[in-house]
Amino acid sequence: MKLGLIGKAIMNSSSPDLHRRLAELIGIPVTYDLFDANEQPIESLESQVRKVIEQGYRGVNVTFPWKEMVVKLASRPSEGARMVGAANTLVFENGEILAENTDFTGFISGFRATLGDREPGWVLLLGTGGVGKAVAFGLGKLGAQEVILMDLDEAKSRQLAGELATQGFRASYITREQIAETVPLCDGLVNCTPIGHEKSPGCPLPKELIESQHWIFDAVYVPAVTEFISAAKAAGASVVSGVSLFVFQGVDAFKLFCEDEDKRVAADTQAETLFAH
Repeated sequence: MKLGLIGKAIMNSSSPDLHRRLAELIGIPVTYDLFDANEQPIESLESQVRKVIEQGYRGVNVTFPWKEMVVKLASRPSEGARMVGAANTLVFENGEILAENTDFTGFISGFRATLGDREPGWVLLLGTGGVGKAVAFGLGKLGAQEVILMDLDEAKSRQLAGELATQGFRASYITREQIAETVPLCDGLVNCTPIGHEKSPGCPLPKELIESQHWIFDAVYVPAVTEFISAAKAAGASVVSGVSLFVFQGVDAFKLFCEDEDKRVAADTQAETLFAH
């Protein structure tokens, strides 16, 4: 099965390793190639997708800067891809192109795997970029009472709140200055900013605001234990790690790539194994 990733600055991506490990666990021979626009000319996303189809690829992952554009190439965009307006996985099947946003589905899977049937409640979400948008719609799908958005670019928060409302999800937005007064009213605290990454250390909100009744999610997974996660654990809050999103979005993509239903089930059962490691 030929797979790949199309994007820019992706030579250090962990996706090849994740998909190869999944393939090895369930006994499927797989190749996973990187198509990095910084390393080799890519005339356009459409031309690159047509090229991999002609070369017999089963599917590809797609990342920056083409996640939104890729939806327009799909003949069968999924519910998540349509809602979020972006996709990161393409599957080529019977002359059609299926598009899925596995950040959306992977967040939902990771939330349930970690917190079970817990209701999200009222959730403060920091950062409304690509991952933030997918997680926001995931929270809506999980039944959040309200998703409260905060982005340094207030226009982005306002726009996403409107898009969530259009899909029937309750959403609002606040400014950075309103974080301290908002956190105590929330059940969930979500970081979808780069703050906490090894290259952008720090905590996205004041640590003293985190309390035991909160659940938190940090989209950052390098390092696996961020300052936000450490503070949440110290406060006794429940934690959903960014590692869960990385693993489950990859597993969801790999399941789509598998043509055999038994292999899809087998891949699903390996998610917890990969998550644990």
